[in-house]
Amino acid sequence: MPIDLSDYEKGEKFEGDYDEALKAAQERLARVQAAYICHGARAIILFEGWDAAGKGGAISRMTAELDPRYFEVWPISAPTPEEKERHFLWRFWRRLPRAREIAVFDRSWYGRVLVERVEGFASESEWRRGYDEINEFEAQQKDAGTTIVKLFLHITQHEQDKRLASRLDHPWKRWKTGEEDFRNRARRAEYIKAMHDMFAITDTRWAPWKAIDANNKKAARIATMMHVADRLEAGVKMEPPALDPEVVKLAHKAFGYKPDKADEED
Repeated sequence: MPIDLSDYEKGEKFEGDYDEALKAAQERLARVQAAYICHGARAIILFEGWDAAGKGGAISRMTAELDPRYFEVWPISAPTPEEKERHFLWRFWRRLPRAREIAVFDRSWYGRVLVERVEGFASESEWRRGYDEINEFEAQQKDAGTTIVKLFLHITQHEQDKRLASRLDHPWKRWKTGEEDFRNRARRAEYIKAMHDMFAITDTRWAPWKAIDANNKKAARIATMMHVADRLEAGVKMEPPALDPEVVKLAHKAFGYKPDKADEED
């Protein structure tokens, strides 16, 4: 059954010690990233969702303990004039991860079937064709060995309004909210329809969607990080590589290093 966003509106508080859960999730993700580095794997994590749904906050906490040399966060905004002259996926091909890397997209190619559809930036034939183009694009990445994680952070209109008001009240957060947010807000019903179609057509076995109830920020952050960790772990060997005998010899010569017995047994 397609994802129904009305099922993700309870906003239940996080049960337990949030700080401890956050730390554990960050440590787990750091180990997962180490596995991707060691085994030369790669992954794509993309975030979609409403304005003020907490995508940025979730991303910043998800990446807090990661090695910055091996991940990149791509904030996606309107295409540039150069990008508009090419196929809509061109700018995303240029941002795909290499071996050992994780690419995080704050909004993504789904703009074709969401904002570009609703706001009329793409013709009907273009956004309808976009579903097949996106599914094929993601299948190509999966076939090439890339793990794909797709998240949609959902909040109610009431919660969104509270967060937009809070941003306007905060002198250093006002920049986050502009006219575009209110234009999108006014067309919520149209976006809901576009989202329903998006889930129905692009929730594939090789790149499934995960909807997150983001009405409570703390619960949403932990749920997001746990899902990302689960998906990434499924796409890589979680066993660390064995010690390189040549490196052991060099370390022994340099400072008398001897492998720990537990390492020798492994």
